[in-house]
Amino acid sequence: MKVLIDLCIVPIGVGVSLSQYIAACEKVIAAAGLKSSLHSYGTNIEGEWDAVFAAVKRCHEVVHEMGAPRITTTIKLGTRTDRNQTMEDKLRSVQEKL
Repeated sequence: MKVLIDLCIVPIGVGVSLSQYIAACEKVIAAAGLKSSLHSYGTNIEGEWDAVFAAVKRCHEVVHEMGAPRITTTIKLGTRTDRNQTMEDKLRSVQEKL
């Protein structure tokens, strides 16, 4: 099943600068071959359910390996069975109405 998620991973106990951890997760997502779009408070990811959630798990593993003792993650997700919809499709639909 294809899924679109909005992922926000926040390492806790590592200080206030989190960019190195986010960059590490972006590398995990890219290495998984997933389509993604980084934004100011997270990353949109598109792909097959198992591949997407395997990448989320790997992001947690990598961030813990980097020294984060704790992580909090927020995920919003959506699936469709009526048609194949991409991240760009969702944006285009709104932009056409502006």
